[in-house]
Amino acid sequence: MHKIIQILLSIISVSLLFDSLYASSSDPAPLILSCGSTGGGKDADGRKWDSDSKYFTSNNSTSEKATYQDPSLPSDVPYMSARIFTSEATYKLPVKSGNRYWVRLHFYPSTYGSLDPADAYFSVVAGSITLLKNFSTSVTAQALTQAYLVKEYSLAPLESDFVNITFAPSDKHSGAYAFVNGIELIPIPDLFDSALMVGFSDQPVDAKAANLQTMYRLNVGGQYIPPNNDSGALTRTWYDDTPYLYGAVAGVTNEADKKVEIQYNDLPDYVAPVDVYRTARSMGYDKNLNRNYNLTWQFQVDANFTYLVRMHFCDYFCTKVNQRVFNIYINNQVAQEAADVIGWASEQGVPVYKDYAIFVSDGKGDEQVTIMMNPSVTADPPPEYYDALLNGLEIFKISDAAENLAGPNPEPSEMLIKAEAEAAAKASEAKAFTSSTASNVKLISGAAGGAAAFGALAAICITVYVKKKRVPGTESHTTSWLPISGFSHTAGSKSHASAASHLSSEAQCLSRRFSLYEIKQATKNFNESYVIGVGGFGKVYKGVIDKTMKVAIKRSNPSSEQGVNEFQTEVEMLSKLRHKHLVSLIGYCEEDNEMCLVYDYMARGTMREHIYKGNNTPLSWKQRLEICIGAARGLHYLHTGARYTIIHRDVKTTNILLDENWVAKVSDFGLSKTGPNMDKGHVSTVVKGSFGYLDPEYFRRQQLTEKSDVYSFGVVLFEVLCARPALNPSLPKEQVSLADWALHCQRKGILEDIIDPQLKGKINPECLKKFAETAEKCLSEHGLERPSMGDVLWNLEFALQMQDNGDGSGHSSRRAGSNVSEEVAPRLDLNSLSIGSEHELDQDSDDMNAVFSQIVNPKGR
Repeated sequence: MHKIIQILLSIISVSLLFDSLYASSSDPAPLILSCGSTGGGKDADGRKWDSDSKYFTSNNSTSEKATYQDPSLPSDVPYMSARIFTSEATYKLPVKSGNRYWVRLHFYPSTYGSLDPADAYFSVVAGSITLLKNFSTSVTAQALTQAYLVKEYSLAPLESDFVNITFAPSDKHSGAYAFVNGIELIPIPDLFDSALMVGFSDQPVDAKAANLQTMYRLNVGGQYIPPNNDSGALTRTWYDDTPYLYGAVAGVTNEADKKVEIQYNDLPDYVAPVDVYRTARSMGYDKNLNRNYNLTWQFQVDANFTYLVRMHFCDYFCTKVNQRVFNIYINNQVAQEAADVIGWASEQGVPVYKDYAIFVSDGKGDEQVTIMMNPSVTADPPPEYYDALLNGLEIFKISDAAENLAGPNPEPSEMLIKAEAEAAAKASEAKAFTSSTASNVKLISGAAGGAAAFGALAAICITVYVKKKRVPGTESHTTSWLPISGFSHTAGSKSHASAASHLSSEAQCLSRRFSLYEIKQATKNFNESYVIGVGGFGKVYKGVIDKTMKVAIKRSNPSSEQGVNEFQTEVEMLSKLRHKHLVSLIGYCEEDNEMCLVYDYMARGTMREHIYKGNNTPLSWKQRLEICIGAARGLHYLHTGARYTIIHRDVKTTNILLDENWVAKVSDFGLSKTGPNMDKGHVSTVVKGSFGYLDPEYFRRQQLTEKSDVYSFGVVLFEVLCARPALNPSLPKEQVSLADWALHCQRKGILEDIIDPQLKGKINPECLKKFAETAEKCLSEHGLERPSMGDVLWNLEFALQMQDNGDGSGHSSRRAGSNVSEEVAPRLDLNSLSIGSEHELDQDSDDMNAVFSQIVNPKGR
């Protein structure tokens, strides 16, 4: 009997084991195929790609390798191999019935064997859903200026154990063929439900059973998030929203304090990664300005489709309802009135999302989705803050009644076609010139032989240079697969083309001019993994030139209206300035509507990130003093040591960089002003600068002096001492501005209460007193009461001497800013701090509305 029980228990155990194995085997698994390869391989993110051979049901295909590898390709796998079809062919891929899937198709339009990339016209159908129709990878890549393409679709839950994906060459193009480099089939949870149609509140759109195409996916106010950092193993890519901002006013970006924990509560964490909810874009700190503008994004889409717009929100600043209330408009129609994130989420730091549907018609100029947000000024009672907030944004195309998701091929812009035609013409002229010169060389002998040989050599060099620039695939591609709206290029491109032509001959002689090919080689075609910073001018990339020299390359953002002015100013300034404590400009590039600046690489990054950003070991007090002294020396040189007085106008901790030896160097001269004389003591100019650092006197009078730099440097000094940003909206109102709060504590004698805890007990009391007095005098209300930068430098060196002595016995024979009045003047309200357009004033300076044409990101400009 005992043996029988044992046998029965064994049978039950085996049965349970098989049930467990069967359950695990029936779970949907991702399928990642490298098409045309024999053994698959791993991509740059470490993901394993399998060969597609066993999923292919036809014999009418070939496997080919790409003949050229574009530098912007993230990895060889899957892009350097392709499956080629000259007639209709099908993949049969296993799925789990009832499950929703991502389908991602990867295309690299290159030369495969003897096939012409321009002949790749084809359609793709998944099950009964048309994904692509008469699709040209070559035309699309050219129009979007991209080297490779990724098309992502979300297939509705399937009622089968497999899905057929069929590729068919177009019958509308002679010699057409189809190809694909990679296919991903990723199981996903139920991400979609219903959404109300904008303009028709009683007409919901059922997205739960819909097939969709991902058009845009943005981490608003944040940085690029690669697939391996996405949540829920969904391997989505989240892009920066900056290229899609419309208009001069871009709001400000901000990030949740480290103390704020993002709590998903009832929201599944796979909806969006936590990095999306920790950053946001809001309207700014000036409530009067916010009342009169819309925070706007614009996206190009295909007409005659309905789009699902998903907006992600997480308010980590407000704590109560009716603190921040705003309206949302999509294509000039009200999508949401009186949106209140805290009201939706019930508490701080809890993410929510809202889905809206909009139909895009086929009228002229209608092929876009425009999203606008503004404060709800008519709310009763009025909200505490006139502001709006957005953390993330996704736009999906919904299939039409014919189960179609395919749109037309995009058309390359006239500007792009013209630029490529001009480049081709130049190449043809150079080639003809080379042939002509070679013929003439044969007719020349004797003494003229050397000169003719030199001419031929020069012509050959020109031809090689032109060909080098025109290497296929490197002309103007970016690493983004999402389409970039044409509006972001139009305003800037006209002026970009002539940026270098406005440089003085002296500046051009003193700076090296790089070709765009060299810049792209140095940055792997502006690969996102090379980005080391982002500012108002654009992204900053780490690169290598001349095989060994590390450099930082700042690339202009085409949508930045101030880009050309900053480019010219930076080259003109830095080409003529050489100082140990100023960042050295190596050269520049101005070609094909690209503007880039090449600098020495600062290995230790910005001063700010070593004070309170990132995971760096906090600097000692002596290190901080030495860095401040170095920066002060650089600014003192600008004010007094150069040919003309140079006012930096954007002094802040992110513009003070550190090399490998911790030597401080002042950077970013795009806003600098100079003049042959300073008889008036000032330069009249529209207010520009960064929140928290802006000189209140400069703001009021719009008259810039070197004392404006002194004020900003005073904020930097308190930033170094207190290890907190110049503005922190999450703090109580009286503490938001570091300048105001530090001055209050200094005058109350309680400054030690707010200094960096890492420094407490480590600063000589006399050193601290001298340092704080210097910072306080820098922040005097009136410029005449502030010390010169030379006096600031002297006082900081004296404070360092006190710290070294340890007993505070150093003696000072003069005191910086000794003429400072002890009377406390009323300070400028925080809400008045903003920046203006670079255009010079042409109207009454009392009209303060003329000052505001754009708001600047505290991280950038």
